[in-house]
Amino acid sequence: MLFLRSILFLLFQAVTVVPYAIGCMLVLPLPFIWRYRYTAGWPRMVIWAAKIFVGIRYEIKGLHHVPDAPVIYLSKHQSTYETMFFAWFLRRPACFVYKKELNYIPFFGWGLASLRNIAINRQKGKNAMQQVMEIGTQRLAEGRSPVLFPEGTRIPPGQAGAYKLGGTRLAVHANTPIIPVAHNAGECWPKKPFTKKPGVVTISFGPPIEPAGRTPDEVMKEVRDWIEGEMRVLNPERYHDVAV
Repeated sequence: MLFLRSILFLLFQAVTVVPYAIGCMLVLPLPFIWRYRYTAGWPRMVIWAAKIFVGIRYEIKGLHHVPDAPVIYLSKHQSTYETMFFAWFLRRPACFVYKKELNYIPFFGWGLASLRNIAINRQKGKNAMQQVMEIGTQRLAEGRSPVLFPEGTRIPPGQAGAYKLGGTRLAVHANTPIIPVAHNAGECWPKKPFTKKPGVVTISFGPPIEPAGRTPDEVMKEVRDWIEGEMRVLNPERYHDVAV
């Protein structure tokens, strides 16, 4: 039954992404905020469809930590779910860092490209990091909130990847607070299995972390400690023998 529901969910995404992407092209002449709100409607629909077709619901912790101001969100990365969620939920338009090749995916990538995110060439190493800082600072000045996944790739529940410094370097460079985010979306929407599982995804926003007068390493330690500590609150059964 779950397999059939997952198929219906996939079909819903496939059927709706094409007209939405075409719509993204049609609204390009409009002001950015209108285009963003229109385009963010698709990930919002996907979150809704995940609830209807698969039974994936969500709950929020720490909503009072989500400001109506541009900040940097550094989030745990387990699933596609959180990327869809951040795109429409945050109070300021989100701005994602991702590899430039995604812009070339038909329909889905076109929508990404229309929103002026931070698309980088990861093969360029230090130059890619410079792009994150320069474009990220510009997006913050425009009133947007960059969203970065410091682990770099989706990590299975109960595990932690190496936390990379890109987000904290941007925070120090732009002197902008960080909101750390922990969640357990991978419990319902795993990285590889096709079948999704019903359940409640808890998304927990932490208190702002100030970068002023600190190094990127110092800030990242606080970010990692909060996220990994909160993961043990969300799913303690996953961390019996795993050190923070």
